[in-house]
Amino acid sequence: MIVSFEQMLEKAKHGEPMVLAGAAAQDADTIKAMAAAEKAGMIRPVLVGDLSVIRRVMQEENITFCNARLVQAADMAEACDKAVELVRRGEADFLMKGLVDTNIFLKAILNKETGLPVHGLLSHVMTFDTMGAYHKLMITSDGGMVLYPTLDQKIDIIKNCLPVAKALEIEEPKVAVLCAKEKVNPKMPATVDAAELKKLGEAGEFGANVLVEGPIAMDLAVSAHCAEVKGYRSPVAGEADIFIVPNIEAGNIMGKTLGDILGAKAAGVIVGTDTPIVMCSRADTDETKLCSIALGCLMAGLKK
Repeated sequence: MIVSFEQMLEKAKHGEPMVLAGAAAQDADTIKAMAAAEKAGMIRPVLVGDLSVIRRVMQEENITFCNARLVQAADMAEACDKAVELVRRGEADFLMKGLVDTNIFLKAILNKETGLPVHGLLSHVMTFDTMGAYHKLMITSDGGMVLYPTLDQKIDIIKNCLPVAKALEIEEPKVAVLCAKEKVNPKMPATVDAAELKKLGEAGEFGANVLVEGPIAMDLAVSAHCAEVKGYRSPVAGEADIFIVPNIEAGNIMGKTLGDILGAKAAGVIVGTDTPIVMCSRADTDETKLCSIALGCLMAGLKK
């Protein structure tokens, strides 16, 4: 099992380089991350966007590539369309969002004629390295795309987390369906959904090796001591790998608390298509984008 981003980066460095198409890859952090990933042997980069801007940023930031492919695009929409086309035609193994609005990026992916095959639900999966605060990586979803997921969407969200867990070599993923309390309360729909997801897990909906627990509060999911004190018995308690949040607000607050207060490192991907899609915030650092590329490499490598 990979338990830190340091291990994740090392694994990505020693695997087969994946071809990464960067859509609107014309901001300094995206270009730095792609250059660092190429230098580490993770990727063969394709930068799609306004080449005059890309070259200017490379010169201003003193960024160099060994053998990057550059593809001209007149605007953001065309950059996304061309990057998606490269993946669809098999000329790139995975995709990355650069300096472009998420709606434009997703529109290119979801285009029924020219986009990527979508299987079920597209959802955003974040992975956090808390630098020792938690004893392994935390996979969280969905704090970025699905606003108020239904039970059926939560089923897909859990399923979309499993390729991430597999890429991180987690053989028996333990899923915590997070709620404010551990008992089912009809006035708290998240607890009702959580109990149903647990039943589905026990019935094998997510695979024989996937253990789903819910409803379960955050303290019990991460602390065996808290579970012991409260008399809560579950193999997921204190050992959760995957944390399913009830809605986008909870996921957003959780992610920003981990990153901005705790100082956790983050990596983010969109799952639900044939290929992983690296999607970071435009404000994310080149380090976050590099870690996201590494995660995308490991996931793309599983597809090859």
